[in-house]
Amino acid sequence: MKDKTIDYALRTTWQAVARMYNEEAAKYGATMATGFALLSIDREKGSPSTTLGPKMGMEATSLTRTLKSMEERGLITRKKNPTDGRGVIIQLTKDGKEKRELSKETVLRFNEAVKQHVSEEKLQHFMEVAEIINELITDKKIYNDK
Repeated sequence: MKDKTIDYALRTTWQAVARMYNEEAAKYGATMATGFALLSIDREKGSPSTTLGPKMGMEATSLTRTLKSMEERGLITRKKNPTDGRGVIIQLTKDGKEKRELSKETVLRFNEAVKQHVSEEKLQHFMEVAEIINELITDKKIYNDK
């Protein structure tokens, strides 16, 4: 199957990337999900909790668990949304901002390593293919039961 299906290449590559990020994050007592959340929260203003799930492609229950863990570790605080009393703004603490920079450096280091081994042209093609796949899925053009 590995030579025949696109999803196999996507799945195994993503699993390897996730494992690599989790191994790196574990050195700091964190997870890939924590690092991704730190990078998704606006560094200065914070972010409404309702925008984080879609931005990260995470289910609400997983996001809730991640945010709870981050709050317990002192990486974020929750404040009432001044424009919508029902909502919450997630803000980074000083420690959260420091860990965010560490997460950013980790991602940039990965990007640089890949760029050293893959031409700009091939990376551009990869990004185009990924975008097309996402559009096909978003527009429900693969499993359209009409």
